[in-house]
Parts: sequence; structure tokens; C-alpha cells
Amino acid sequence: MNSAIVAGIFWHLVGAASAACFYAPFKQVKKWSWETMWSVGGIMSWLILPWAVSAALLPDFWSYYGSFSASQLLPVFLFGAMWGVGNINYGLTMRYLGMSMGIGIAIGITLVVGTLMTPLLQGRFIALFSSAGGRLTLLGVLVALIGIAIVTRAGLLKERALGINAEDFNLKKGLALAVACGIFSAGMSFAMDAAKPMHDAATQLGIDPLYVALLSYVIIMGGGALVNLAYCFIRLAIKPELSVKSDFSVAKPMLLANIAFAVLGGTMWYLQFFFYAWGHAKIPPQYDFVSWMLHMSLYVLCGGLVDLLLKEWKSAGRHPVSVLSLGCVVIIIAANIVGLGLAV
Repeated sequence: MNSAIVAGIFWHLVGAASAACFYAPFKQVKKWSWETMWSVGGIMSWLILPWAVSAALLPDFWSYYGSFSASQLLPVFLFGAMWGVGNINYGLTMRYLGMSMGIGIAIGITLVVGTLMTPLLQGRFIALFSSAGGRLTLLGVLVALIGIAIVTRAGLLKERALGINAEDFNLKKGLALAVACGIFSAGMSFAMDAAKPMHDAATQLGIDPLYVALLSYVIIMGGGALVNLAYCFIRLAIKPELSVKSDFSVAKPMLLANIAFAVLGGTMWYLQFFFYAWGHAKIPPQYDFVSWMLHMSLYVLCGGLVDLLLKEWKSAGRHPVSVLSLGCVVIIIAANIVGLGLAV
């Protein structure tokens, strides 16, 4: 396994770790509605940071984006909006299925759809079976799914041991939302593929390969922002118990702390895809579809490790922790199998 591929997997791990930790600052926000908190963090992650990074990288910001036709930018934007719908469904999935089952099903589906649909649509899927590297890569995807299933099982055992139940458990509704979440969340993978002309144009401008994908985030995350902010603003407008005015009427120290924590959470959220771009740049072009698999499986891995470090499994007993540890090991093995496939 050459150093570039190792670096690619490492940067995907860093991005996944940021994704696993990004909600921690949001938990420190006090006396704000979820909609206000999510909007403030989202404005930072979906709008301010993508635009600021692109402005810092590009010699002529407006000229670069103006060089693309509407037919080139629209699919990138729409796939970003598709991914935004997946974000909203993610929270609803947790409500009706609980964290462990919700994450397991949603992440498993988005891993498969986001990873395999791109080569399938491009007519490259069957060709993967004709090479040793392709077969190893597909094996890694399968092993990752097994790892996610084991971690999901560990979470269910933990919830049973601690007596944790879904907020409003509804298996039929929860499964429908989990499937929708899994499919729509894969929009980010599709958007990155649709944005390749933008990446190529950035390369021609002399932008470092590590950063070329970051320029497409202005369009991708713009689509996600439209969906997420519209959802939050509509709820704030029609729900009498929700009020931006009351949220921002809290005492000044709390207001400043809430803004700081929401902005920090949004920054950490953006960083997952900042480092996703770095990892993506190191993956061989013929296997670039595995970036999504690495990101999602390592996200589950990091989520489990973070929970262990925070001692959230302390009272669950040894068996759930043992199952979680096994799942984490399987995901690590999957990442190594993919790495070997990329190197062949």
C-alpha cells in the first residue's frame, strides 16, 4: 500500500472523526430551539466557510464560477439539495427508530447507494470484477457493511441494557425514513462526481490537488443550505412554541456562548468534508467512488470510539462493549482491504 493511499485513508479518518464529534458543541447550547441552533451552525458550515475557503484559494472568485454553464452547475446544486434532504431525514429517523437502529440502517443504505451507484451508472461496475484491485475494493465495501451491522447490534444491546427507547418509536415510519435518509444522503457522493469539471478547471488554474474539490462546496453546500434553512425557517414561522426572538432574548452571556458553540459545531461539521476532499484527492481516479464508503464506515467507527472515550457505554455491561469492539475491528479491516485493493 503506497503512501498516497495511506494518506487518503488517514484524511478520511480525520474527516470522519470531525463528523463523529461535531454535535458535541451543539449539546452545550442552552434555551434555544433546535431550529435556531441548527440554522446558526449551518450558516457557518454551508455558507460562510465554503465561500471563505474558495475566495482564499481562487485568484478570481467570480470568474471561476462564471466559467461554468447552468447545465454544469445545476446537477451539482441539485445533488447537494438531495443530500440536504437526507440530513433532515436523519434526525427524524433517530426519533422513530432510536440512535442505534437508525444510524445502522441509514448509514448502511447510504454507504451502498453512494459507493456503488456511481460506477454502476457509469458502466464501470461489472469491470470491477475483472481486476484483483476491483474485487478487493468491493470486498472491502462488503466487510464495511458487516462492521456497521455489528456496531448497530452493539448499540441495540446497549440501549436495551440502559432502558433507552426511541422518542416516538414507529417501526414502519422509521424504516421508511431510514431508507429515504440513506438514499438522499448519498447525494453528496453524486455531487462530488458531478463536480468533476469544476475540479478539473481548478487544477488548470494551478490549485493544489488537495483543495480542488473544496471549490465545488460553494455549489454543493448551497443546495444543502437551501433545503435545511428552508425547513428550519418554515418551522420557526409556523410553530407558535418556536421563536427566534425569544431564542435571541436570553441573557447576553448565554447568547454569546450559544452563538459560539453553534458556530464551533458548524465549523467541525464543515471540517469533515474539508478533510474528505483531502482524502478523495489521494484515491486513484478509477476507484474514487470508495471515498464515500471510507467516510461513512470510518464515521461509524469514530462514533463508537468517541462514545467509549466519553464512557457512554460504562453502564451497559461487558457484552455490548465487546460487540462494539468487534465491529470497530471489522471496520478497520475493511479500510485495510480497500487500501490493498486501491494499491493493486
